[in-house]
Amino acid sequence: MSNNKIIGHELIRKYFHDAIGQGVLSHAHLLVGDDGIGKSLIAKEAATRILGKTEIKQYVDLLEYRIPKGKKLIGVDEIRSVIEEVNKKPYEGDKKVIIVYNTDKLTIQAQNAFLKTIEEPPKGVYIFLLVENSEVILDTIKSRCQIHKLNSLPSLEMERFINKVYPNLDEDKKETLLAFSNGIPGRCQLFMENEDFNNIRNTSAQMILDMNNISEEKFQDYSKFLLKYKDFSDEVLDTILSYIRDIIIFKDTGRLNLLMNKDKGSFVEEASTFFSYKKLDSIIGTIKTVRSNLSSNVNPSLTFDVMLATMLNS
Repeated sequence: MSNNKIIGHELIRKYFHDAIGQGVLSHAHLLVGDDGIGKSLIAKEAATRILGKTEIKQYVDLLEYRIPKGKKLIGVDEIRSVIEEVNKKPYEGDKKVIIVYNTDKLTIQAQNAFLKTIEEPPKGVYIFLLVENSEVILDTIKSRCQIHKLNSLPSLEMERFINKVYPNLDEDKKETLLAFSNGIPGRCQLFMENEDFNNIRNTSAQMILDMNNISEEKFQDYSKFLLKYKDFSDEVLDTILSYIRDIIIFKDTGRLNLLMNKDKGSFVEEASTFFSYKKLDSIIGTIKTVRSNLSSNVNPSLTFDVMLATMLNS
């Protein structure tokens, strides 16, 4: 991938370009931003330049570490593997780049184990830590890193991204994509290319319609659906909220062109006929409670069943 395909975050990219070119780049960096905002692309662009290359792709001295399959956290054993790799000599030149994804998923013990390496890596080693939530990163680690906050892209840059990646979309689809993305390019790819996400959107819409009159069998089906996608709970809840927002807007205005989910216009129109404002407000409140419970590690199965029951009876 060529560097000119990256859109946005010009100041951060310029910082890396200039610091690398002048030989004054710090050895550790914390890139903070929402999933899909472009953290990995910017880290790889910087890594490519550090290694003296011109194309963003995999190189022998560019090492990437992610949460092991089947695990939710990165523990001490995984970090010891990273540290071991950090201390090996580069293969091609005199520089090596380490990118650690989801650094906010490191346990406290793993962060402490990684601290000395972040503070004093071998000469020529550069470490990029990618996080969504910097609040869970130890202050001792943050104090040893250059911190770069990636913000959502403005509408014009998102339009450029959508036109470049999906040039053949009709205008309604582009508008839906622009609204849904909320300034995060990765959300466009989720919307367009992820089968699970499309299933979440379609099933969530039908679930909202069925809230008007649901059978015990359907209740159990939706309970299983929510549990199946418990690892995508943010996407499920965001989808439901976006539908509720569209239903409210349509009830207020009667205009389909104002919807976020323009491709779901017939669903929104139908749902608006039997949902009262009170019911819609109640669903919004229920979603907020569900988010809070999930973040507090309340049992997902119980949380979703209570959510369904509350939405039914409100």
